[in-house]
Amino acid sequence: MPSEIKFGTDGWRAIIADQFTFENVRKAAQGLAGEMRASGTAVDGAMIAWDTRYGSDRFAGATAEVLSGNGIKCVLATRPAPTPAASFSVTDHNAGAGVMITASHNAGTYNGFKVKSDQGGSAPPEMISRIEAEIERVESGEVAVRGMSLDDAESAGLLTRFDPTGPYLNQLQKVVDIEPIKQARLKVVIDSMYGSGGGLFPRLLSGGNLELIEIHGDPNPAFPGFAQPEPVESNLGALQTAVREHGADAGIAFDGDADRVGLVDETGRYISTLEGFSLLAHHLLERRNQRGAVVSTITMSSMVDKLGSAYNVPTPRTAVGFKYVGPTMLETDAVIGGEESGGYAFRGHVPERDGLLSGLVFLDALVLSGKKPSELLDELFSVTGPHRFRRIDVDFPEDRRVELQDLIAQADPAALGGFDVESVDRLDGVKIFLNGGGWAVVRMSGTEPLLRMYAEASDETAVNRILDDLGATLAV
Repeated sequence: MPSEIKFGTDGWRAIIADQFTFENVRKAAQGLAGEMRASGTAVDGAMIAWDTRYGSDRFAGATAEVLSGNGIKCVLATRPAPTPAASFSVTDHNAGAGVMITASHNAGTYNGFKVKSDQGGSAPPEMISRIEAEIERVESGEVAVRGMSLDDAESAGLLTRFDPTGPYLNQLQKVVDIEPIKQARLKVVIDSMYGSGGGLFPRLLSGGNLELIEIHGDPNPAFPGFAQPEPVESNLGALQTAVREHGADAGIAFDGDADRVGLVDETGRYISTLEGFSLLAHHLLERRNQRGAVVSTITMSSMVDKLGSAYNVPTPRTAVGFKYVGPTMLETDAVIGGEESGGYAFRGHVPERDGLLSGLVFLDALVLSGKKPSELLDELFSVTGPHRFRRIDVDFPEDRRVELQDLIAQADPAALGGFDVESVDRLDGVKIFLNGGGWAVVRMSGTEPLLRMYAEASDETAVNRILDDLGATLAV
């Protein structure tokens, strides 16, 4: 019987009380314990943190019980924390691994089990494969789940507690000089989407001239008003309205575990994730005069390549997921890395997505340039030319999964949206390069039962034509 524990592009996620149960969480923790012992990282211990979702604190406790039962020292968070705080805690404590209990941007019915490597980033594919092999040993009966109560673990010196947020906020101040931001006469609206980033931006940036207005800042595991706590345009109506009503200079949204960001300009217009990433990369290359690779996934904008040419820096591409982006950032000493979902990472920090740090770099761009967000986009387009992007997510019944995977594997159109196909890349799903500089991607989500279709072109009409043709090709 196939395992219910399947790691996707970023950890294992499942519906609470269906497949995400205490029994399965303990199996996952035992799998991690086996991997840590085999790889020699068990001696360095593990960090365990959790978000604001239903039962996250108890699932984190169950994880600590199992790791402690395997003789692995654990440090367990005492309060909800953003995923990037968990990532930083791994490197800050020189731990062998980390676990974050979160389902990130998934609906409130979900929870998840993210694993961090000893470098703080998402566990790379080879580490995940070893963990999954260890889980198979548990499920076959070859290995038993070992456990120890939290009280006994503390008495034995195997468990200590910590608040991840303080050291994490101190780290952010080492990466970005926040004093000019605090003293800037800007008004910014923050939407924390009821998640674990709530209250942290005001805590970090209070005490100066900057006026912060936070909405949805109190934790709520139901994420009321959101189908899922994801900072995409369809979820940012309240933020856009608040920016306009308050006459704010910008809006910033974080997802449920604050590792992703959504940006809104001074008019309330949504800044797409491709525009946002390119804007931040341009700021670091142009105003901060940083040099090094700009790493992104296959679904990221062609603007990245044009910035690479303009500033003579490499722009390596990876499959979707920070388990690919993070290691490539380390290999290339990258200035910035990112993916289309709105997750961006930066040099000088852990090689992992960080929504709060992304927001700080965005504010740094506003303060240092003295420009409005719309003006920064115009400045970007003066280098790259205009680009428009759209992503469509399609729900599908489980009995169509294999059929859709086959259709994706076989997709080889001659043209899309009136543009001839120039080449095809099958690194992750299929990416179709079109004449005129546009492209389309179709792939299965690694975190949800969704088919994702992406397109970028010079104008919105072309994007829609490309997506219409792509959908017709796949009969969705």
